[in-house]
Amino acid sequence: MGTQKPRILPWLVSQLDLGHLEGVAWLDGSRRRFRIPWKHGLRQDAQQEDFGIFQAWAEASGAYTPGKDKPDLPTWKRNFRSALNRKEVLRLAEDRSKDPHDPHKIYEFVTGVGYFPELDTSPDTNSRCSASDTQEDILEELLSDLVLVPCPDGGLSSLAVAPENPPQFLPTAGLDSPVPCPNLESPENPLKRLLVPEEDWEFEVTAFYRGRQVFQQTVFCPGGLRLVGPEAGDSTLPGQPIRLPDPGVSLTDRAVMGYVRRVLSCLGGGLALGRAGQQLWAQRLGHCHTYWAVGEELLPDSGHGPNGEVPKDEQGAVFDLKPFVSDLVAFIEGSGRSPRYTLWFCVGEPWPQEQPWIKRLMMVKVVPTCLRALLDMARLGGASSLENTVDLHISNSYPLSLTSDQYKAYLQDLIEDMDF
Repeated sequence: MGTQKPRILPWLVSQLDLGHLEGVAWLDGSRRRFRIPWKHGLRQDAQQEDFGIFQAWAEASGAYTPGKDKPDLPTWKRNFRSALNRKEVLRLAEDRSKDPHDPHKIYEFVTGVGYFPELDTSPDTNSRCSASDTQEDILEELLSDLVLVPCPDGGLSSLAVAPENPPQFLPTAGLDSPVPCPNLESPENPLKRLLVPEEDWEFEVTAFYRGRQVFQQTVFCPGGLRLVGPEAGDSTLPGQPIRLPDPGVSLTDRAVMGYVRRVLSCLGGGLALGRAGQQLWAQRLGHCHTYWAVGEELLPDSGHGPNGEVPKDEQGAVFDLKPFVSDLVAFIEGSGRSPRYTLWFCVGEPWPQEQPWIKRLMMVKVVPTCLRALLDMARLGGASSLENTVDLHISNSYPLSLTSDQYKAYLQDLIEDMDF
C-alpha cells in the first residue's frame, strides 16, 4: 500500500514553523496570520524560489516528482490555492498579489491553530482512513473527488454529481456503515467552465419592434447564433439561425410595419454573435448597419451612445469576460457598481442617443444567462455564513452551492487563470 499524501493545513503549519521556504512566514506570535509569496509566473523578475511553496506542496501531495514529471507552475499554484480555499477555518485576509515590489497574500486562521483537530501532529502514514477524522473532514475531502457528469437521461436541465473514481470503503470501528477513503486531489474551480471554448453559453434573445417586445427565446448555440428575418436565409452559414417574427403579427401601424419589414429583408445572412475564449464577438452578414452597447438588462445605455458599430467583414469583440469578473469582485467588496453584461443591438438605424430607444424600429437584447446567474449569486451572498444556491447556465444547467467567501475566492482564481 502506498503512502497517503499529508493534509494541507498540518503540512503548511509545519512549513511555517520551519521557515525554510522563501517568503513563507508567520506574521504574529499567536500563529494566526501568515504570508505566502504570490508572484505572477509571467513577471520578468520571477525566480524559482518565488514559487517554492507551490512546488513543495506538489511534491508532498504526490502531484510532482522531480526528474520524472514536467514542471507545471500554473497547476501547482492552482492546486495549492484551491486546497486552501476549501478550508473553512482559513480565510484570505489581504490580497497583495498586485504589489509591484513584494507580491504576496496574507491568510488568517479563523481561530487559533491549537483549536483545530485537523491540525493534529500525527500524520496519516498509510492509505487507510483514520477513525479519528471528523465528519467534516470526511465530507470535505470526499467532495474533492467529485466531478459533474450528465444525467442518465441526457437532458439539458441538470447535471448530477458523481465520483470520477469510486472511493474505496473501509470498515471503521464504531460506525454502522463503512467510511469512504477519499482522494485528496484539489477540485477544479467550478467557474473555470466559463473559460472553456467548447462549452456553449446559453443566451436569452429578446427583440423589440418600436419598443414592443415581439420575441424572446433562450437557446444554447453551438458555433454561435445568427439573427435573421422570417425567411430561412442562407443555411450554409455557420451559427444557429434565430428567426425574428414578421411585424404584422404584433404591430398595427402599417407604416411602421413596412419599415420593419424592410430592415428584416436587409438582414441577409444575419447578425452573427459567437464566442471565442473569454470574449464575445459580433459580425453583420447583411446590409443593415448595426450599433451595439453593453447596458443594463432593462434598458440600453442610450444616454452615452453606442460602444461601437458591428463590423461587416470581420468579427468584432463586443464583450470581455475578464473585466466583468474583476468588476464583480469589486462589487462584492463594496468598491464598485454592479457589472453590466447585457448586449444591446440597434439594427438598421443610428443608436438612439437623442431620443428614447423605444422609438427605434428594431432593438435586440442578448443576455448570457451564466453572467446573470453570477451577478445574482453575488447579490445573494451578503453574509459569508450563508450558503446560497444558484443555477448556473453554462453548457448544461447544474446547481452550484458556495459560501460568499468561497465564491469570491473562485472568482479571484478565475482572474488569475485568465492571466495565464
